[in-house]
Amino acid sequence: MSEAVRKNNRSAGASAVVPRLFVLELNAGRIHSMNADGSDRKTIVSDCNLPDGIVVDTEAGHIYWTNMGIPSLNDGSVERADIDGKNRKTIVAQGDTHTPKQIILDKKGGKLYWCDREGMRVMRCNLDGSQLETLIETGRGEADSRDPTRWCVGLTIDPKFGHIYWTQKGPDNAGLGRLFRANVEIPAGQTAATRSDIEIFFKDLPEPIDIELDHKNRVLYWTDRGDPPRGNTVNRASIDNKPVEPEIVVTHLMEGIGIALDIPNDRMFVTDFAGSIYSARLDGSGERNFLFAQGNLTGIAYAEIPKEK
Repeated sequence: MSEAVRKNNRSAGASAVVPRLFVLELNAGRIHSMNADGSDRKTIVSDCNLPDGIVVDTEAGHIYWTNMGIPSLNDGSVERADIDGKNRKTIVAQGDTHTPKQIILDKKGGKLYWCDREGMRVMRCNLDGSQLETLIETGRGEADSRDPTRWCVGLTIDPKFGHIYWTQKGPDNAGLGRLFRANVEIPAGQTAATRSDIEIFFKDLPEPIDIELDHKNRVLYWTDRGDPPRGNTVNRASIDNKPVEPEIVVTHLMEGIGIALDIPNDRMFVTDFAGSIYSARLDGSGERNFLFAQGNLTGIAYAEIPKEK
């Protein structure tokens, strides 16, 4: 094959996908889809029960999202729909998870993973919602659920070493937030509540929320919604050569929540609770607030969607 033909094939392949952002608007219970610059915005799902986390399965043409629900009612759920919002279906029924937050997809393993805040758990299930299980349990019962140091919020998986990373945010602005690491699978003979392989990766953080892993460069990124100077930020740290303190790459967020990475194009997208969407390079330079006052924004996902023919 000639170089010219190869180039043409590459550009044909590149133009066959459209980069899209999927953004959750908590207070209005809506999911929006838009171009990576905020244009061509469409509301694709309405009437969600306080949506918080979202992930896109481009291959299957699905989005999955969590509904936190109202903590006192224990009415959290997980839903699935087509990428255009059609064929909506509840796959984890209300109450089978308490207050689900960030959700991630392990396509190879055929699993969804999420953190359950007041449920004080890290959970997973098959893509159809079956085989629901608890992997990590940080507390149990009414009294424990009032302790924010036990609240699991954001998570990611490192498939290379079979590790799961997650945040426990702690009380507002208390500097008691922590980032943990453990094996994905519960060690033999142990339970989600008694497993002995959990280690603290970072502690004394303001309020760590959602996590993303740059698999190629082995760098963990997370948002923090606590008070400045370490809060209202995006942080990063190598997972193989852990620094003493994480590097702050973006500052001045108004309670940072969602984060999505686009590694090939050296960019990240971040949402905050004040309703802004930001883009920046992975080192935090070139930061741009391209949408603001969009309601209380939570989760965000980036995906390259096949172009409609």
